[in-house]
Amino acid sequence: MSLRFPRTVTALSSLGITALLLAGCASGSTPTPTATAGGGTSTTAPPQGQPTPSATATASADATCDSIIDADTHAELSAQGWTFRETPFAAGGVTLDEGLQCTWADYTVPSGNLLLFGWGLVTDSQAATMQQGLVTEGWPREESGGQVFITEDPMQAPTVDDNGYGMTYEFGDGWVMVADTKQNLLLIQRPQS
Repeated sequence: MSLRFPRTVTALSSLGITALLLAGCASGSTPTPTATAGGGTSTTAPPQGQPTPSATATASADATCDSIIDADTHAELSAQGWTFRETPFAAGGVTLDEGLQCTWADYTVPSGNLLLFGWGLVTDSQAATMQQGLVTEGWPREESGGQVFITEDPMQAPTVDDNGYGMTYEFGDGWVMVADTKQNLLLIQRPQS
């Protein structure tokens, strides 16, 4: 089963997250607001200057919610009083033993503003099952640069990035990542062995 946020939570997140992330953050790596399908805004990362995942899998022993996003993003979220909740990495009917999903939000207020980042080690069989499960649920599949991307149906996604992509899974050689938008996959740093 894939992780989906209730429509009320994600719809509410489209406006407040931009203001929270941009307040007092003037660095070049600050996420920028973009339009959403519902007329609100979404937070997305600029493609330049962000880490690009390598094509090989690494050990997950060091994977934590503190370490899978880049240091600047972590610092910005923490400075705004945001914390994370860690859950197992689950999608398409598969739960990974070596993976985690991190939902960042200000849990002290009932705003619904959040960001999702996840990473895990995946076998070829698990990846195929996850992908098939997501596609069966109506998520479009694309291939680009040797990676597979499976994204929430844009007609159903309450929050999207500059290119119209909502929550997106990226499958590489022995690993999988997820973020609340495709552009925000660029903020994830896979653990190094």
